[in-house]
Amino acid sequence: MKKWLIPVIIIVLVALWGFNINNTAVDLQESTRKTWGDVESAYQRRNDLIGNLVKTVQGAADFERGTLTDVIEARAKATSTTIDPSNITPESLEAFQQAQNGLSSALSRLLVTVEKYPELKANQNFLELQSQLEGTENRINVARDRFNETVEPYNQYVRKMPRKLITSLIGFHEMAYYKADEGSEKAPDVEFDFK
Repeated sequence: MKKWLIPVIIIVLVALWGFNINNTAVDLQESTRKTWGDVESAYQRRNDLIGNLVKTVQGAADFERGTLTDVIEARAKATSTTIDPSNITPESLEAFQQAQNGLSSALSRLLVTVEKYPELKANQNFLELQSQLEGTENRINVARDRFNETVEPYNQYVRKMPRKLITSLIGFHEMAYYKADEGSEKAPDVEFDFK
């Protein structure tokens, strides 16, 4: 009777160890998914603000339609590019980031073009929206940083041996980090020509 008791105890202990690994990986993965939701929420706030900004800018009679069209198209592309939080791969994160970068670029061009329109620059609605956009960009940056902070412990947990053997068998894989834009490590050249 004692011969089968030791293997049963070993099996139970291994099963409990496996359950513990699974449950911890689930907790870490859910934390990362929630934080990714915060990133998407910050981007959604920006998209909503851009819609209001576009409506305000459209009110300027002589405003350059091409720039406005670029912003509208970039916003549509950015809102259509999504990531499944259960499968954050480097490829999906890069596609999402490219769509958001396109929107940021179009928005920057819009704000530079606005400089030519003093009546628009003085419009209180426009000034308020511009201020909210600046704050939202800061929120986006904080949300991306927090996402990366939650990816790190998750990745460490699912990649360390011997847990990696179990986590890979039950479907937990390394998640991608949100990375800086290519070339952003180089400081831009700023020149002041007062001639």
